[in-house]
Amino acid sequence: MKGVQSTYHHSYTLSFLLVLFLFHPILSIDVNTLSSTDFLTISSNRTLVSHGGVFELGFFKPSALSRWYLGIWYKKLVSDKTYAWVANRDNPLSTSSGSLKISGNNLVLLGQFNNCVWSTNITRGKSTSPVMAELLPNGNLVMRYSYNNDSPSGFLWQSFDFPTDTLLPDMKLGYDHKTGRNRFLTSWRNFDDPSSGDFTYKFYVRRGLPELFLKKNYVVMERSGLWNGIEFSGMPEERRNHPVYDYTENSEEVAIRLLIANQSIYSRLTIIDVGYLHRSTLIPPSRGWSNFLYFPKDDCDAYKSCGPYAYCDLSTSPRCNCFEGFDPMNRQQWDLGEGSDGCVRRTPLSCSGNRFLMLRKMKLPDAKMSIADRIIDLKKCEERCLTDCNCTSFAAADVRRGVTGCFIWTGELYDTRTYSFAGQDLYVKVANVDLVLSSDEESDRNGKIIRWSIGVSLMLILSVIVFCFWKRRQKQAKLAETPIVKTQVLMNRMVLPRQRNLSGDNQVEDLEVPLIEFEDVLIATEHFSDCNKVGKGGFGVVYKGRLLDGQEIAVKRLSEMSAQGTNEFMNEVRLIARLQHINLVQLLGCCVDEGEKILIYEYLENLSLDSHLFDLTRRRMLNWQMRFDIINGIARGILYLHHDSSIRIIHRDLKASNILLDKDMTPKISDFGMARIFGRDETEANTRKVVGTYGYMSPEYALDGIFSIKSDIYSFGVLLLEIISGKRNKGFYYSGRDYNLLECVWRNWKEGQGLAIVDTVIIDSSSPTFRLREILRCLQIALLCVQARVEDRPLMSSVVLMLGSEAEDIPQPKPPGYCVIGNSSETYSTWSKQPDNEACTVNQITMSIIDAR
Repeated sequence: MKGVQSTYHHSYTLSFLLVLFLFHPILSIDVNTLSSTDFLTISSNRTLVSHGGVFELGFFKPSALSRWYLGIWYKKLVSDKTYAWVANRDNPLSTSSGSLKISGNNLVLLGQFNNCVWSTNITRGKSTSPVMAELLPNGNLVMRYSYNNDSPSGFLWQSFDFPTDTLLPDMKLGYDHKTGRNRFLTSWRNFDDPSSGDFTYKFYVRRGLPELFLKKNYVVMERSGLWNGIEFSGMPEERRNHPVYDYTENSEEVAIRLLIANQSIYSRLTIIDVGYLHRSTLIPPSRGWSNFLYFPKDDCDAYKSCGPYAYCDLSTSPRCNCFEGFDPMNRQQWDLGEGSDGCVRRTPLSCSGNRFLMLRKMKLPDAKMSIADRIIDLKKCEERCLTDCNCTSFAAADVRRGVTGCFIWTGELYDTRTYSFAGQDLYVKVANVDLVLSSDEESDRNGKIIRWSIGVSLMLILSVIVFCFWKRRQKQAKLAETPIVKTQVLMNRMVLPRQRNLSGDNQVEDLEVPLIEFEDVLIATEHFSDCNKVGKGGFGVVYKGRLLDGQEIAVKRLSEMSAQGTNEFMNEVRLIARLQHINLVQLLGCCVDEGEKILIYEYLENLSLDSHLFDLTRRRMLNWQMRFDIINGIARGILYLHHDSSIRIIHRDLKASNILLDKDMTPKISDFGMARIFGRDETEANTRKVVGTYGYMSPEYALDGIFSIKSDIYSFGVLLLEIISGKRNKGFYYSGRDYNLLECVWRNWKEGQGLAIVDTVIIDSSSPTFRLREILRCLQIALLCVQARVEDRPLMSSVVLMLGSEAEDIPQPKPPGYCVIGNSSETYSTWSKQPDNEACTVNQITMSIIDAR
């Protein structure tokens, strides 16, 4: 009897557990649906998991603050959660007493006192059929009737209609005509705050012309260009990597959808809180994202950067160029590299006698003053534009099967640029007289007449030039015999003489730069008054000045005893005049007068970085966000020098005193006297004269004179460590057990005490977790930059990506390489990662120590 009772008892227990398991799904795992009798709570840690296990829905808390959100993330990325959607991004739960359940036909999120924090807000349909929520394999959370398993048309609600900062495959951006809803992306406020940020990515269709706009609040920052049936003309890199968008236009919607050919690859497009778009992919079983596309990628992507009737071209200097038949609106500003005023027609248009200039591989202009006709062909479009007095240009609307339809512009043409691949043909209407010499439509007879006329004209012009040059040389020879030659031979502009190309080849080039008379420099600086002195270095003194028109300038007066001779001076003038970037100092002009060699720059109110970083009082004003912005600005400037400018530049003297700060604390790299031009196919070069600043030079350069773009990477790494620590690298010599800052950072990093070296001004016990992670991330990047082996240092393009994305995987650093000074002032040693830390000695290194200015 006792055995029977025991058997009955065990059977009853198993039955009870089975019933409990079936009717309390909270005990189960990996369910993808939520029924009307079910619920999720924060305390239970229960989640919904899509079929296939890619996506997971549940509650999360992104920071140490007590703010809870309902969201969807990639389940398999445990160490670094990547969130794809947030329900209550602008209305977080303030406590951990939150629950998600179905109420009527709606999915609702309830707070601590059962108040509704968020709801699907479904108003249509009064069916008594039960509803359920389901997390689909593509990451879409949907509400549907229980009997409707597959049809998207039967969804009562879906999260894909309410995107946050991420566009997933099958998700759409654009207008839904049935609901009147515009689907667009909005950035997070910051790394650990999912609330709506300042940046949006919206799809607009104006008069049948579809475009994507990246905006900061209501200000347009970048524009995708018009959709041409294959791609957006301003984002050709997307098609070059992978097909990206599918465009739909019908009575129900006009939208684009993100495509992915291989469903085993995770793909997403994210707008981040600093105003960038990242296209990222992940191929399982990898645990980290790869950012293969980001937008904007360069200065030419900035909206209306070159003004009307001008196009941006990174291969030219300056980058802004007028269309043929147009001249700069403001020639003086144009010559200084400021092209925002754009260009004006050389000859005003009339209603007849006009022709078309064809520009290839272009980003099509802003569609604000344009219309679309998708029926007529390109020939009809040309005829319409010729007969329309208001038409200024046209282009093909669809380039998929031949060329069909056309876009027609009736106003000024803004925001165009050229590409080395892709892009579209743009036809700009120009007065016939301005295109006579370049037209390919003239008959053979007229062509011969034109060529003959041109030949004769060129001969006459050449003769006049030779005669004028001869007369000028005679006049200068006479003036040279008089004592007042100094001021009479100066002109408004100067051409530097031909010289050997700095990259070592035999190419020569003339460079035209603005010249300022020496008397004007004296007046501007009050005869180089000590009151106007703002800095002093090995090459001379820097003064603050003011020109007669009120413009403030910085005047770099090279001393007669300076190591920077004529070659270095001309090198700096030639390089800075050809480089245009927000993070590079702008050269306004120069002055050469007998023994004087003077450079005139834009005046930067906050002087150099070292004047703030190593000053006990000013350093307290540099919080972490300011330092992080400075780091990113310097990195973008170096990226431009190494990869994005028309010529590859190795700076060779990156340091805190050569980073200048404007009124907004925007960093600008200066002092190109020792910079070198590198060929695109060159990897390294060698010099017998090692110049630079000790403490910032890489070991291979200090010892063997070998330099490359990785030499600048090393200097950037040292500079990054100084910004984080607030200490000079050379200030660590023989202090305690560390020779320098690099060794101190590495020792603390190995011991898991990376934050011990961080400046106390920017870190304390109350610092949020995300900030500490960001600082440690920067420390790790800095250590990678100062690796002993050149091949272990990353390229600057990788550094920029690592700085800008938390999802970017960062390799673990090895011991750094650095030079330490020996007992003699003429002896230096280098330490790398040898097991016994043996140092090699090198003698006769030429050093140029340049102080802050």
